[in-house]
Amino acid sequence: MTRYSGWKLFKEGLRGHKGWAQAWRTPKLKPEYDAVIVGGGGHGLATAYYLAKNHKITNVAVIEKGWLGGGNTGRNTTVIRSNYFYPESADLYDMSVRLYEGLSKDLNYNIMFSQRGMIVTAHSEPEMEMAARQVNAMHLNGVDAEFLDAKQVKRAEPALNTRSDMRYPIHGGVLQKRAGTGRHDAVAWGFARAADQLGVDIIQNCEVTDVILEGGRCAGVVTSLGEVRASMVGAAAAGHSSTIAKMAGFELPIESYALQAFVSEPLKPVLKTVVLCPPFGTYVSQSDKGGLVIGGGLDRVPSYGQRGNLPMQEAVLSGLAEMMPSLAKVKLLRHWGGIVDVTPDSSPIIGPSGVDGLYVNCGWGTGGFKAIPVGGYLLAHVMATGTHHNVSRPFDLTRFISGRLVDESAASGIAH
Repeated sequence: MTRYSGWKLFKEGLRGHKGWAQAWRTPKLKPEYDAVIVGGGGHGLATAYYLAKNHKITNVAVIEKGWLGGGNTGRNTTVIRSNYFYPESADLYDMSVRLYEGLSKDLNYNIMFSQRGMIVTAHSEPEMEMAARQVNAMHLNGVDAEFLDAKQVKRAEPALNTRSDMRYPIHGGVLQKRAGTGRHDAVAWGFARAADQLGVDIIQNCEVTDVILEGGRCAGVVTSLGEVRASMVGAAAAGHSSTIAKMAGFELPIESYALQAFVSEPLKPVLKTVVLCPPFGTYVSQSDKGGLVIGGGLDRVPSYGQRGNLPMQEAVLSGLAEMMPSLAKVKLLRHWGGIVDVTPDSSPIIGPSGVDGLYVNCGWGTGGFKAIPVGGYLLAHVMATGTHHNVSRPFDLTRFISGRLVDESAASGIAH
């Protein structure tokens, strides 16, 4: 990784940090590219990076309506995990964890991936049975997992309420040690800088207003800065994927919802891992700055608004107070909402859209951040080769016609 001496950092501080070079260029939009990626969040930037790195397609534009990483990439709780049940999901998300494990070195940029582990608690004997089945499934799928009893959960996270008279007593849980958290803006900036160095144009403040269709084929996009032609277009627009689809004349089987999260005032270390307690609908981790990063379920009202509602705030925060009573008086600094696109089976859509030349990466629901590397890697593969990678094939759009769904609603409902 790039390292700077203490003297250089000190010198830059004295002159207001004006001597640093830009991390990526601010190019003008060209009228034609080999590929255009709609969406300048993590998935779009990763797609452009892997197109350039793995497939040597460097004449690429990433077009972002706002600022780089200003959508869901900067509006999430940064959990990275692969504790899924079905083999298809395990292959997908564990590939992403493996990519994350080498990403700082690959991008020459510290993404601050902290593999602190994640515990999902179980609160009854039936839930313990399901937890044991999940551990067995994860082992069969080649993913690390440990089955914990109540004492082991308490030992791992002393702040948890393990009283027998609580509303949902903790019986045990599942631990994935390779899970953890990353830094959301570092992931976006790392991919942006690396893609830029390979020749990719990153165009911010440029809104896509239409899709160019010629003879039933996608030939480019219309933007607020003019038309852009391309032999292939990839849409990685998260909650606005349905908007891009309508421009191209088709519908995606997704609904967009708001998902909100919270950050508390900084505290001394109180949590070692990410903790999810499903009955309370709340999960929490502690950032490197000391703030608690708190999340919960979807606001079940379809919306494109980047904000939440009061009932869900009450549900999530009251859940935290019961999970960990010692944190009940902690003050919140801020909260925010992201727009997530949810499919009927709570699994993503990766691959051809049905319109020749247009490819989609969407439907990640509440789990898009942890899948940024794999989402970009797989979309780049199918765009460059015209065929699916073995890992992305089960997540093709046609599964909603064939009925071969990958129903991960239990694993992907809130723990992201």
